[in-house]
Amino acid sequence: MMTTLDWVVIGLFFVFLIGIVIWVISQKSNNSEDYFLGGRDATWIAIGASIFASNIGSEHLIGLAGAGASSGMAMAHWEIQGWMILILGWVFVPFYSRSMVLTMPEFLERRFNPESRTILSLISLVSYVLTKVAVTVYAGGLVFQQVFGIEELWGIDFFWISAVGLVLLTAVYTIFGGMKSVLYTSVLQTPILLLGSLIILVLGLKAVGGWEQVLEIAGATKTNEYGDTMVNLIRDNRDANFPWLGALIGSAVIGFWYWCTDQFIVQRVLSGKDETQARRGTIFGAYLKLTPVFLFLIPGMIAYAMSAKGGIILNGQEYVLPSADAAFPSLVTQLLPAGVKGLVVSGILAALMSSLASLFNSSAMLFTIDFYKRFKPETPEKKLVKIGQIATVVIVLLGILWIPIMRSIGDVLYEYLQDVQSVLAPGIAAAFLMGVLWKRATAKGGMWGLLSGFIIGLTRLGAKVYYSSTADAADSLFKSVFYDTNWLFFSGWMLLICLVVVFVVSLVTEAPSAEKIQGLVFGTATPEQKAATRASWGKWDVIHTVIIIALTVAFYIYFW
Repeated sequence: MMTTLDWVVIGLFFVFLIGIVIWVISQKSNNSEDYFLGGRDATWIAIGASIFASNIGSEHLIGLAGAGASSGMAMAHWEIQGWMILILGWVFVPFYSRSMVLTMPEFLERRFNPESRTILSLISLVSYVLTKVAVTVYAGGLVFQQVFGIEELWGIDFFWISAVGLVLLTAVYTIFGGMKSVLYTSVLQTPILLLGSLIILVLGLKAVGGWEQVLEIAGATKTNEYGDTMVNLIRDNRDANFPWLGALIGSAVIGFWYWCTDQFIVQRVLSGKDETQARRGTIFGAYLKLTPVFLFLIPGMIAYAMSAKGGIILNGQEYVLPSADAAFPSLVTQLLPAGVKGLVVSGILAALMSSLASLFNSSAMLFTIDFYKRFKPETPEKKLVKIGQIATVVIVLLGILWIPIMRSIGDVLYEYLQDVQSVLAPGIAAAFLMGVLWKRATAKGGMWGLLSGFIIGLTRLGAKVYYSSTADAADSLFKSVFYDTNWLFFSGWMLLICLVVVFVVSLVTEAPSAEKIQGLVFGTATPEQKAATRASWGKWDVIHTVIIIALTVAFYIYFW
């Protein structure tokens, strides 16, 4: 249970948080760029910390630790993706900086047409409300119910108090502070989260008897009939869930979409003071992104090992793992001493709030810039900030209204979460890849690439819902393609189909003019633009990039 000291630590965390928010609110946001991008003057530390803090949410605290406890290293492909953030910094930052866009759909409009912008805005907004906002809030409620050990308060289910409280608290500082509050609170939240999770890792390893014990117990647990164990990252290609080729392709497709083209992440980079700060922010973020495997997935494996070993006494009681998804919260409640538990709970709070704050800000920006401003271009800047604040309130309310549905299908939705992203990503990835790499890609090509991805993705999700709830469905070609195909291979095939659509439609439609694509595609930058990009990095940027790639390769070799 929580002690007085824990509550004091949590109280101090909130005092610091409130202090930062009040300071940010006092720095008035005069226009939409100030409000949504923090005035574009963020430094690399704020950008890197914000990328990391925005990424770490409930899917890590519950999902990733739970994946570690149930399937071992399999999900590490998605978490050891610092190299993908480097692609954002080295390849895409110059194009995004030159175009001076506020949103990713706006970039697609510059490169293709207004229809592409509308399609991407719509896909992004729907996916944010139905998956990211809802899952973060839902999991937040579950985490705090576990950690505080409270079933009811004032006759109300504590899940609801913690879930709605989390949303309202985060909404207040996002609505009033905008992007600056997201950036500056991330700088406070990231070290707390890292320190708290590191303490759990160290104490967990000590309790179980060291890393060798985890390797021994997890290494003896088979995950398929082909000899793979929980320790194996690369699994037999016949594995039903994580075939090695599918995992490499699928994680790369989802990773590219998420790290290089999703408003949720790229918005942190767009807030950079200049190209140098933006790129260094991605390098710092890439370093931080190497840590979640060790801070969340491996503690999940430790929780499994402690439970499988049995007889481990913590705080006078034998350690029990209630369920795979409860791995991280159970370690917090059963493993940590007084005071430290308060620090880690603050870290969990920080992660959930930071993820939600980023989501609220990104969603409000997409609505304000990509819908409202397009139809009312003469709107004064101060009114745009107000519209952004109202949009945030609406998105918060939609997120809360979705929780009861989430709660009734919670377990099912968690299985579908990566699946949703795996069918959302390919069409968007194809449009951005062809748009930036190929001068001949046309407006119609990009638009139909996006649309085809969206249609195939919705068909796949519909098939998943139908066939998983229909026990005696007859076999057919449709079922074989849209339901039986492994989700990772399906994502890879989808990307290939969407790339072909962009290619074929582009060849049969009129090529874009040189002025239209100037500075937005490889090989179209002016000498001045090339010189500016070359001047924005030095040898240390290259050295750190090589170190991150080397660490990633070493990780794959160790857990092969």
